[in-house]
Amino acid sequence: MEMNTLCWQCIINILLLLVIANGMPLLARKIFAAYGAWPIDFGITFYDNHPLLGYSKTWRGLVAAILSTTLIAPVFGLSFQTGAIFGLLVMSGDLAASFTKRRLGLIESSRFRLIDVLPESLIPVFILRDTLELNILTGFMVVTLFFIIEVILSPLLFKLHIRHKPY
Repeated sequence: MEMNTLCWQCIINILLLLVIANGMPLLARKIFAAYGAWPIDFGITFYDNHPLLGYSKTWRGLVAAILSTTLIAPVFGLSFQTGAIFGLLVMSGDLAASFTKRRLGLIESSRFRLIDVLPESLIPVFILRDTLELNILTGFMVVTLFFIIEVILSPLLFKLHIRHKPY
C-alpha cells in the first residue's frame, strides 16, 4: 500500500478486532462472574507497595480476548495465528497500561485516557503493521479512531451495566 493512501476496509477490520479484544474480557466477566477471575499478577505487590497490575486484570479476560480474536480473525481475511498474536498484543498493551497506572499511584479502573487506550491499539498496529499491510497513515487512523470509539462506547457500556465505570 502506498504511503499516503488509506485502506478503509483495513481500518474497519482492525477497529473491529480491537473492539472485540477489548470487549470480550468485559463480556466474559458478565457471563462467567467469578469463575476464572484469577488475577494475572497473582496479587503480587511491586516494590512501590502498589499492586503489580491489579485484581481486574484476570486470566479469564486474557483468555477471552485472545481466543475471540483468534477465532474471528479469518472473517477479516487473517490467519488464526495472526488473530492470536493480535489479541495477545492488545492485552499486552492493556497490561502495560495497568502497570504504568499502578506505578503512577493510580487505583484500578482510574481514568487516564491516553494510557488506557493508546498502548492497546498502538502495540498491535505497530508490531503487526507488515502482516496487516498497514502504512503509517492507516495505522494512525486506526489508533485515532479507536480512541474516539472508546470515548463513545465506554459510557454506553456503563449504562448497559457491562462496565463498572463510565470511562
